[in-house]
Amino acid sequence: MYPSKNGLPQPISDRETLDDLDALSSEGDINETPFNVFIGHNLGHRVFTMSVPFRQFEKLSAVANDREAGPVAQRPLDKNHARNLAKYMLRGLVSAAKMRRSIQGKEELPTFDVILDALGNQPYFSLQPIVCNIREVPYGGQGSGGIRGMRLQTANGDTASFRVFLSERHILWVIDGQHRRAGADLVMTFLHDVRQSGKYPAKAPVLYPDKGREVSPEEMQVWNEAYEAARSYATLSVEVHLGLDIEQERQLFHDLNKLGKRVNASMALEFDSSNPITQFIKGSLVANGLVNVSNADSKDWSMDEGDLAMKDLVAITSLAFLNKSNASGATPAIVEPRQNIVERLWHQIAQIPGFGEKRAKEHTIAAQPVVLKALAKLTYDLNFSNRKPENAEELFDRLMGAIERIDFSHQNPVWRYYELTDEDVIEQGLQDLSNWLPTSSGSANRDIGSFQGGFMRFGAKHNDIFPILADMIRYQAGLPTRHN
Repeated sequence: MYPSKNGLPQPISDRETLDDLDALSSEGDINETPFNVFIGHNLGHRVFTMSVPFRQFEKLSAVANDREAGPVAQRPLDKNHARNLAKYMLRGLVSAAKMRRSIQGKEELPTFDVILDALGNQPYFSLQPIVCNIREVPYGGQGSGGIRGMRLQTANGDTASFRVFLSERHILWVIDGQHRRAGADLVMTFLHDVRQSGKYPAKAPVLYPDKGREVSPEEMQVWNEAYEAARSYATLSVEVHLGLDIEQERQLFHDLNKLGKRVNASMALEFDSSNPITQFIKGSLVANGLVNVSNADSKDWSMDEGDLAMKDLVAITSLAFLNKSNASGATPAIVEPRQNIVERLWHQIAQIPGFGEKRAKEHTIAAQPVVLKALAKLTYDLNFSNRKPENAEELFDRLMGAIERIDFSHQNPVWRYYELTDEDVIEQGLQDLSNWLPTSSGSANRDIGSFQGGFMRFGAKHNDIFPILADMIRYQAGLPTRHN
């Protein structure tokens, strides 16, 4: 399928004699960098697979997402996504440096663990290969031009790999991986600033939580060894396609990003051991039998086994720790001091009649995640909020004691307050409840759900509903209204 020249596969050339200096300068071949590559054929199309030093990739590559610079073959850069990848890469480099010390038999440095705890440790680190294209070579081995290279052989004469020499004109145009590229650049900038200034950067993007603080000598040793990892033995894997035009690059970008199937959210969170909130859930809630976890929510209440979907469990617990329904941004420094409080909440939830049992959603409204989010929100407000009342500790104790007394059954008229007539409200003795609930003015959503077939089913707009449910719980627990 592909022609060869002097035994070398296209587009590798064995050009050994140098042309005149002016010709070399015009082609950008004066400065060449050697790389060992393997030849592959991805669905029949020739590719190089290679490893590039972590700190070197940004200088060798470019991204076609600037309309002023040429044809666009990439989406715009998401800076927040790039920053999150940078944090992951920084953790990986520190972990790699720590592992190398162990391999070399050096004395353990406890500061490695301190920094990894602050960044968020996990059992393993790796980045998927970045996919690039070198445009300045003939596609399919047709035409003149190519990349200077040579065959590397074993002592038996077998081909081990090929050594190619990429010049300045051989730009690695990123097809899939521009955010990894931007993240790597942020990491190198961070390491350079820390090592040069002796302080943690205070301006965005912040990759380490102690912004503005001076770096201790022990910490500097960690960052120096992390920089050494990025400079030498830590690499990025790259699959290089050859000679694609803009239309082909766009098609490959589409195929790589749209043909894959996203991992189920609950499964992804269950497999993740990097975030301190997921670690808390696995190590404290699940291990102690306070809650059972599943990969998906049971839509059919009659088939409910009493489990909570992992995505819902993370959202609920994140609200209690962070006042937001996702675990991003959680660090051990934030989570660990709050664990006893949040675990106490779950101990009380586990005591609610019907919770965690078969057909739990039919037995109690507390099996619906939006109700648990309301309890989590109250836990945050009474313990960790900057605006918590002076007697917040007393109020939280009152809430914990009230969870055992509050009627979390479907028949409790409080939950269907918005469906009751004025006569029903008086008959049920709920005239004062309105003082705990938001006013009816404005465009706020008051459709929290409906009572059907003996069951109170809350709606899907949790962010609108759980603050109202929290107010209803405040009323029943004897806590002051938040609307004064």
